[in-house]
Amino acid sequence: MSSVPGGGTGARRPERLADLAEKHGDLLWTAALDVEGFFESVMLEVAAFGIGITLVEPGVARTGFGHALDVAPALAAYADTPVGQLRRYVEAPEGVTAGGPGDPDKVADAILASVDVSPAPRRLTLGSDAYQSMHAALTGRIGELEAGRDIAFSTDFAGARQTEWAS
Repeated sequence: MSSVPGGGTGARRPERLADLAEKHGDLLWTAALDVEGFFESVMLEVAAFGIGITLVEPGVARTGFGHALDVAPALAAYADTPVGQLRRYVEAPEGVTAGGPGDPDKVADAILASVDVSPAPRRLTLGSDAYQSMHAALTGRIGELEAGRDIAFSTDFAGARQTEWAS
């Protein structure tokens, strides 16, 4: 994608950026959330230039990924940690993605089809496992937000209009 709106020609043409925000395992969450946060922060800014951003949230697709990975020798100190869990997952004889519910061809087709949707969908959740994981995470976050409602409202000035700044 060009870094200049309209490709530097002065003409404004719609552009699309899709970020593949995979989150499989605790070790990858931090990086994925950083990238996701970045794209969410610029969505409104680039929309004025006709650029849409879609965060693609895929589940596990059966690709055979993992068989060609080179991994460092195991350290006993990490055996019972998330690192050890990831190692067992990567070194499984059936491969990292063998049991995944996702069909990689259908995932690719859905991503390509989303490019023609206007306005760009903010998120494209692909796979039943991705849907269930995202639903659980968002439901948990809504619960946490609701649990803190009273303290949130208690910090307003007396008589402040509660909807004045929300939107």
